[in-house]
Amino acid sequence: MTGRGTALVRPVVDRLGDGIVTHVERRPVDVALARDQHAAYVAALDAAGWQVLEVPAAPAHPDSVFVEDTVVVVDDVAVLTNPGAGPRRGEIDGTEIIVRDLGLEVRRIEAGHLEGGDVLQVGRTVYVGRGGRTDAAGVAELRAHLAPLGRTVVPVPLGAVLHLKSAATALPDGTIVGLADLLDPRVFPTWRDVEEEAGSHVVPLGEGALLMAASAPITAARFRDLGFEVVCVDIGEFEKLEGCVTCLSVLIPDR
Repeated sequence: MTGRGTALVRPVVDRLGDGIVTHVERRPVDVALARDQHAAYVAALDAAGWQVLEVPAAPAHPDSVFVEDTVVVVDDVAVLTNPGAGPRRGEIDGTEIIVRDLGLEVRRIEAGHLEGGDVLQVGRTVYVGRGGRTDAAGVAELRAHLAPLGRTVVPVPLGAVLHLKSAATALPDGTIVGLADLLDPRVFPTWRDVEEEAGSHVVPLGEGALLMAASAPITAARFRDLGFEVVCVDIGEFEKLEGCVTCLSVLIPDR
């Protein structure tokens, strides 16, 4: 398997079950099972050709396994976020150590709030969810950071959903897939409805392959019928905390 790039992940901490829930009822989390599921997720990234790099654990932060929320990487620039959820802001330090070690240019969201789960990159367009965790100032700061890199930032107003990528993501061909009742799909140039909530969440792995949650078997079958290679992983313990396959990693392609 050809190397794709670096995949940042972060360990499950003992306090995972204390993570923030916003749009779902709290349910008990089996931390041991979550660690097994996370190991299988990491193994899937490795098998797809990604070099997995672990961000230092943050035992005081239950949600820290959702590493995507801490940084947005575009070309050789890493924009450290400023989470809208106050208790999560201490997660940034560990991610900063790693992106600096990778030699990325570090910038920051400072005045506003932004979480990486609200950022969907499709080609040179960067869609940013404007919802409960990302505010207008955060969108504006990200736009200022990315404009010199030739990226266009397009804000997407969200309904009752945690992040943009909780409602919509992009297939390897750039087609947006998601649930239309959680946002206005007319924002996007392409759109494909899915029936299962977890079918909204895909991680393109390279060369027509994508990673999905095992909880969306109907959608996975449809994507296979479209000619995509679909890798499914069980992330049920993370789904109890509104987690998706997207938020458990940050993929940094080789250049």
